[in-house]
Amino acid sequence: MIELNSKLPEFSLPAQDDKVYTHEDFKGSKLVLYFYPKANTPG
Repeated sequence: MIELNSKLPEFSLPAQDDKVYTHEDFKGSKLVLYFYPKANTPG
């Protein structure tokens, strides 16, 4: 589990606009990542 206020781990995630975002795209910014198990399911 990632702890609050910890350094952002390296990642790459595909987005709906067909762009792949990486940790480098958010360098110097505050970021909140929210993960859910599957669309249209209770989280």
